[in-house]
Amino acid sequence: MAILLLDNNTIESDLSQIVDELEPLNIKLRNYDPGTSLLFPELLEQETVTESEKRHIVGLHNGVFEFLRQENGYHWSDLLNLHPGSPNLDTWIATYGRYHTHNAPEANYLLAGEMIYGFVKPDKSQVQLLLQQQDYIYIPSGVEHWCSPSASLHFKVIRYFITVEGWMPNHTGTHQRFKI
Repeated sequence: MAILLLDNNTIESDLSQIVDELEPLNIKLRNYDPGTSLLFPELLEQETVTESEKRHIVGLHNGVFEFLRQENGYHWSDLLNLHPGSPNLDTWIATYGRYHTHNAPEANYLLAGEMIYGFVKPDKSQVQLLLQQQDYIYIPSGVEHWCSPSASLHFKVIRYFITVEGWMPNHTGTHQRFKI
């Protein structure tokens, strides 16, 4: 379940309170336990997965989350698997670990590991959100944020796409108040 760190160092772990705190940004945060993790626990635990295993996991979740596809107009999804041995880990962190926006919504369902997001709220305060297994987040286009794996440098996440170009980051130059 997600955990939110506010600008005043208050920690919030109640999902409804976190949702209320993120509401001014129109971010959707939900926790889903569709039971699919029971179907492939070894794939979630292992550091790497093959392309075939990725397709299997994504296919299973596409059926389970068809309502998300319909609700938000997603055209396709994929599985991003980052781990300490990922050849592009440093590049990924350097690209997405700075404040940026996107021209399309960003939506993720976290299967394993942890992800950290930072957001700039309308009053210019900043919050940091720790996503954990089974958390789903929808970030509308134009919302200023950054994203990083947690200290474990490991996560498996299904990403939902409307357009590939929309996920390209537009860096804003805002400085982070929190250190990752």
